[in-house]
Amino acid sequence: MKKIIAVFSLMLFVLNFSYAQNFTHADTLRGSNGPGRYWWNATKYDLYVKFNLPDSSINGFNIISYKELSLKHPEFFQIDLQEPMIIDSVILQKGSPKFPFRKTKLSFTKEGNAWFVYLPHQSLITAKHDINKIMRTSKDADQITVHAYAANELSNLVVYYHGKPRVAKIAPWDGGFVWKKDKAGNPWIAVACQGLGASVWYPCKDYQADEPDSAEMHFTAPSDLVTISNGRLRNVKNLDDGNTEYTWTVKNPINNYDITFYVGKYVHFGQIYKGEKGKLSMDYWALDSNLEKAKVQFKDAPRMMKAFEYWFGPYPFYKDGYKLVDAPFLGMEHQSAIAYGNHYKMGYSGKDLSGSGWGMKWDFIIVHESAHEWFGNNITSKDLADMWVHESFANYAEALFTEYYYGKKAADEYVIGVRKNIRNDKPIIAHYGVNEEGSGDMYYKGGNMIHAIRQIINNDEKFRNILRGLNKTFYHQTVTSKQVEDYINQQSGINFSKVFDQYLRTVQIPVLEYKKVNGQIYYRWTNCVDHFNMPLKVYNDKEKLIFIHPTPDFQKAPKSVKEIKVDQNFYVQTKDVS
Repeated sequence: MKKIIAVFSLMLFVLNFSYAQNFTHADTLRGSNGPGRYWWNATKYDLYVKFNLPDSSINGFNIISYKELSLKHPEFFQIDLQEPMIIDSVILQKGSPKFPFRKTKLSFTKEGNAWFVYLPHQSLITAKHDINKIMRTSKDADQITVHAYAANELSNLVVYYHGKPRVAKIAPWDGGFVWKKDKAGNPWIAVACQGLGASVWYPCKDYQADEPDSAEMHFTAPSDLVTISNGRLRNVKNLDDGNTEYTWTVKNPINNYDITFYVGKYVHFGQIYKGEKGKLSMDYWALDSNLEKAKVQFKDAPRMMKAFEYWFGPYPFYKDGYKLVDAPFLGMEHQSAIAYGNHYKMGYSGKDLSGSGWGMKWDFIIVHESAHEWFGNNITSKDLADMWVHESFANYAEALFTEYYYGKKAADEYVIGVRKNIRNDKPIIAHYGVNEEGSGDMYYKGGNMIHAIRQIINNDEKFRNILRGLNKTFYHQTVTSKQVEDYINQQSGINFSKVFDQYLRTVQIPVLEYKKVNGQIYYRWTNCVDHFNMPLKVYNDKEKLIFIHPTPDFQKAPKSVKEIKVDQNFYVQTKDVS
């Protein structure tokens, strides 16, 4: 009965929220920091997975280490594992450095992809000098429990599971498992699950704001294949059944969707890069049939590292190294193990997304996905709705790479060129708390917004310091859009709030209306948010760029402005209303 009351209370909470936003109960369970999540912090994942190739299934368990954030909290965890995957059992382990773990099998219920795992009702008594006696109080409405554990208490949830994970329809966009064969017919397996969530293939707290501080991944697959994952290879163990277990370890915080694997006929080569923080291992894993092509194409990786350490600061994961891995899909920013599937072509699978020609000078996947090591993996948005923090900066990183090697004019042409891909279909920032992505315009429109902000700051060294400062200030952290916006405002000394509102929260392109009356130019902003005040560069009668400061009200142009000719580095429209 107590469990029924607890779940009913949870349902009231999520239904009230989801109806207000016109989203489903399942959306809110997936995307919000609800009663089964807010009170505990995942500190480490120790993931064991066996790949069963004959029937495309997996089985294993995840040891989720956690700390309680509140002494007063509900009696249940929310653990996420998406259908058709099945949780078999859950074991609670508690102990300390001095005493062995006490193991308790926990009960659980399921609602869609959310599994509610219940803490034991009985008090747990341990040695008086190590763990304080648990004090319990409860309220029928919300099943609140008070725990008084010692500071050195260690807590794990061991979640055993199995099943056939969802197969990706079009990875990485419509994600899941990818079961493919290489050219020689060998198995080639990987996963891509950004947005969809890591719970598509392993049990976890699938909430983007809570990153485990470290992780270990133990993957078992046939011994004639190689298994690669994030971080560094710690152990290879040949088993008696014809399988091999590969253990990889990550020492830095990592988001759930970044934890990954690649299984195939891989071969390795690499190099040591002398970076801003010393020696960085850069490892490359290619299918054996692609080795020679990879040795040529992956030369863009150290070029990328040099450019991005200049713009963004030191690579954020020196302890875990950097890897590029041949993948059976286009690409994904898996932390320290970037998925590469660009067919060993320059540009975006042989195309220039900008149409400027500059996009064919470098490999799009190496540049764009690696940029996410700074924006996406180092700085991660707490909510999927703020995904622009990942994609807008990664998009603009393409221009910064171009600028580093080919000059500022080339970078400007690239940014201006990608505008043709903007759709203005819906806002870039989506609804919060429901695991919703905003418009794909977070790439090209978001990148152009950052480019405009750079023009307004009008000081490239200050702009570069802001990019580096973001990565230093929010190092290995999850953030909100507001934190990023506030940081840029503070460090630039310019209030860009209305610029962010316009480009991130509406689909309207600012229009500079102008008219000529008795030889005098007047202008104003229209099609914009209230009090929109973005400065703009225009050409004067000497063909030099000067700033003007339009508002929603008509005002006189400077005398040197005889006609309206806007700097193309701003994503705006003009309209003559004379």
